Amino acid sequence: MPPGEAVPGAPAAGAPVPGAHRPAHWWQRPWVRYGALITLLALSGLVILALVREETGTEGFLVGLGLAVLPVPLLVAAFRWLDRVEPGPWRNLVFAFAWGACAAALIAIVANSFATQWIATATADPAGADTLGATVIAPVVEESAKAAAILLLFLFRRRDFTGIVDGVVIAGVTATGFAFTENILYLGTAFGTDQMQGDSGIASVTAATFFVRIVMSPFAHPLFTVFTGIGFGIAALSGPRQRTRRLLLPPCGLLLAMGMHALWNGSASFGGFAFLAVYAAFMVPAFGLLTWLVIWTRQRELRTVREELPAYVAAGWLGPAEPFALGSMRARRLARDHARHHLGKPAARAVAEYEAYATSLAFLRHRGRRGRAGADFVLRERELLHELWRRREAARPALEYAARMTASPVPVMMPWPTQPGPGAPYPAYPAYRPPYPGFRPPHPVQRTPQTAYQAPYPAYNPYRT
Repeated sequence: MPPGEAVPGAPAAGAPVPGAHRPAHWWQRPWVRYGALITLLALSGLVILALVREETGTEGFLVGLGLAVLPVPLLVAAFRWLDRVEPGPWRNLVFAFAWGACAAALIAIVANSFATQWIATATADPAGADTLGATVIAPVVEESAKAAAILLLFLFRRRDFTGIVDGVVIAGVTATGFAFTENILYLGTAFGTDQMQGDSGIASVTAATFFVRIVMSPFAHPLFTVFTGIGFGIAALSGPRQRTRRLLLPPCGLLLAMGMHALWNGSASFGGFAFLAVYAAFMVPAFGLLTWLVIWTRQRELRTVREELPAYVAAGWLGPAEPFALGSMRARRLARDHARHHLGKPAARAVAEYEAYATSLAFLRHRGRRGRAGADFVLRERELLHELWRRREAARPALEYAARMTASPVPVMMPWPTQPGPGAPYPAYPAYRPPYPGFRPPHPVQRTPQTAYQAPYPAYNPYRT
């Protein structure tokens, strides 16, 4: 063909090549999105800081800040404990707390103030406007603002949002941040009132506010928003064909959160007896029920780990004792402690990461067997297996040690010889065998990442029940 002549069927010069990767627009780049989100939260924090300081004064703000921060570490640690089976990234929790403390709190203060003033002007009844704003407006505005963080993580961090526990943790941390800012406002205002009236000690308004909001009901806001998180968590467990369920459950959870919030605020508006009655009859039982539900869900997740990982043992990816160890929180802790004691903190960190990746792998396979895995199932499985393979040298000995230490021996009756010969050893009684099911010596096939990726395990179809 003469030089310079176009090849038949080839695209013209400068024309886009079909199937070629097109560069993303500048607003679609990750650093732009992260920068915009951080800027939004930072500006919200500065505005809410100025509003609260203007309302309470500098001294009241500092007092409120010092008292409001007390329950935050306990609440965050409690939600993090619930998430220990498959711990989510810290950046999700930081975003949730920052959204609740800055963006949601700013939306609530501005919207509640505007709505209450409008109702007071329209009805010429400031007292009735305050009651209506506390029992109707505030629950709708505040729960919707907190639910926005759950929705954003559900849509854009779907890989980390896989079930009820994830929804509960994200909702609880978001509400903890919101309650933190709200407590600063309430406690700072109470301190300013005491300064004006000259009150101090146990009889002061600050002491009463601290007892009600910090000691008696620090879990109030998390309890309300957890219902929204449960709705999103159940939606995350729904399959592709359960579209109605996925669309209806989050709004139902949000409505339930609004109802509980309205009941709580209404009880505070109608006197001390009504407040104590609602606290004893609704809040405490609801808190106990949700605590039981989350702990039961956590135990169910551990059982899923024990049931799904043996398939990877058969393929040579995991050791025989690992499903048992990974399905026990005590064994996991012993494995991390063993690695830290013998190999140092980097090895303990590798074991913790190994446990997290193995748990994600078990949940991924569980969703695949139930037909709820996404189109990226194979790619995600390969990524998780690769991460496990990278950490196997530090994690496998520690997990095997933890399995031995946490497994209680089961006696096996051995027959006694009728006529032992001269010099024959007397049989040991009782003999013991490892209790975890399916125990056998390590798999004889030694796979490498290159050969193992070609067939994770024989004839495996993740969508087959």
